[in-house]
Amino acid sequence: MEALLRPIYQERASQPNTLGIILVEKRAEVSPSTDTFDSILFILTKEAEQPVFTKHYTFHDKKAALHIITEKQLRKWLTLGTNPKLVDWLINGRVVFDRNEFIEQLKKELDDFPVNGRKIRMGIEFSKLTRRYLEGKLFFEQLNYLDAYSHVVESLHHLARLAVLQNGMHPEVMVWKQVKQVDPSIYKLYDEIVSSEETLEKRLELLFLASEFLIHSRIKEGAQHIVEVLSTKEFWTIQEIHEQEELKNYSVDLEVFIEFLVERGLILIEKKHTKSNEIMHRYYKVER
Repeated sequence: MEALLRPIYQERASQPNTLGIILVEKRAEVSPSTDTFDSILFILTKEAEQPVFTKHYTFHDKKAALHIITEKQLRKWLTLGTNPKLVDWLINGRVVFDRNEFIEQLKKELDDFPVNGRKIRMGIEFSKLTRRYLEGKLFFEQLNYLDAYSHVVESLHHLARLAVLQNGMHPEVMVWKQVKQVDPSIYKLYDEIVSSEETLEKRLELLFLASEFLIHSRIKEGAQHIVEVLSTKEFWTIQEIHEQEELKNYSVDLEVFIEFLVERGLILIEKKHTKSNEIMHRYYKVER
């Protein structure tokens, strides 16, 4: 298929805005990393009107996808961890064009995985983990076992990605394959909940007990980023926290995460008077 795609990527390579081109070939009959396509052309550009542009091609029984992505969009996805396929493409794809060694440098950054970037990713995953876990626990207490199961399994996925990040790696599409190598205890817990012959209620009871310990043991690492950011000021309103550039990445999980950390004593509450004698302003702080 590459011979057929070559004129397409050669044309793109001639454009000064193109930073690099990677060709990704399907490695198995069923290939989640390529969205079942036989080939992926992954093109990085400096800038574009559209941050993401996609085209599909077909030839006899083969199909290919072209993805043109700006550097800014790529780095956003890598920071948030919302598109794990990109990591697979960058690591396992074949570089067919690289302007000024841009992709080579990008792959080196991925391999080095700077500490600050890792802390942000861990914080985001931990915030998602706590929300799913708390919602699952609530559903369990309400005897809504199927909803509880759904949320708890999702929380385990975030726990798995957190474990991979703690080991200095980027979570990929097949994250459980990674987890089996870096943290067998989480893999075993996941395997038990999905394959156990116990009743759903019993499985959930055991899972909540195990998850509580696993979450508690990771609070320090998971909260490190948000605690460091909040330590840069004496007090914060919730609006100021929402508007802080790095904390914006926590999105809808931010307030639940803050309340979780308040309950655990990592974030403290400071009350200040309002014009009313009954109502107090609520400010947030950490020990500096």
